[in-house]
Amino acid sequence: MCQELVARQLDEQIAARFPVGRRLRVLDVGMGRGAQALRLARAGHQVTGVEREADGLAAARAAAAAEPEGIRSRMRIVEGDGRDTGVHFLPGSFDVVLCHGVLMYVDEPDALLAGLGRVLAPGGLLSLVVRNADAMAMAPALRGDWGGALAAFGADTYEDPSGGRARAHRLDAVSGALAGIAAPLRAWYGVRVFSSAVPDAGAALDGLLAAEERAGRTDPYRAVASLLHVCGTRD
Repeated sequence: MCQELVARQLDEQIAARFPVGRRLRVLDVGMGRGAQALRLARAGHQVTGVEREADGLAAARAAAAAEPEGIRSRMRIVEGDGRDTGVHFLPGSFDVVLCHGVLMYVDEPDALLAGLGRVLAPGGLLSLVVRNADAMAMAPALRGDWGGALAAFGADTYEDPSGGRARAHRLDAVSGALAGIAAPLRAWYGVRVFSSAVPDAGAALDGLLAAEERAGRTDPYRAVASLLHVCGTRD
C-alpha cells in the first residue's frame, strides 16, 4: 500500500511539473525490487535504477526481464551505492530522481543528498521518502505499546523490522537540506497515517487506501504519518 500511495503522489508531482507526454529521464536510487522503476518504464520513461543489495538486484532484473522488449529497453539497472552517483552519471543527467526508503540507512545523508542534487537537471524533481521523526511515538502507541511510545518522544532513531537501527528525519531539516542542494521543497505528503494500526485491512483495503490518500495530503493528519514523502524541485 505504501508503494501505491507514493506512486500516486509522485505521478501528481510529475503531472504538475512536466508537459503531458514528455519522456523523462528517471533515476531511482535504492530501487529495491524495482517496483517504482518498472512502473515508470511502463509509462514510457527512460529509467535507471541503482541498487547494492543482491536480493533486490536479482528481483529487479527478473522483473525487467519478464517485460516486453519495448519496456526492457527503457530500463537500465546499475549495481552500486547511491553515494556513488558521481561515478556513474554526469551532472544534470536526470529529470526525476527518486530516493525512497534509503536515507534512514545512510550514515552521511547530506553527502548522498548532495550527489542526488548534482545529477538533477534544471527544472527537475527530487522525490524522497523518509521516516518521520516528529511522529515516532505514534506507531507504538497505536499498537498499545505505551513504554515504546514514551521512549520514542524526541527520538531520531528507531528499530527497523530486521532489528537494525535506522534514522528518522524531521520535515524542517529535510526542507533545509533540499534548499542547500538548490532543490527547495515543493510539496510533501504523509504516508501511513492510519495503516500502522491496521496490519491486515483485508476486504477493507480500498477504503483504507482512500482514507490514507486523503489524510496524507491534509493537515493536521499528514504531520503524524509514519513516513514523509518530500518533493523538491530545481527551478
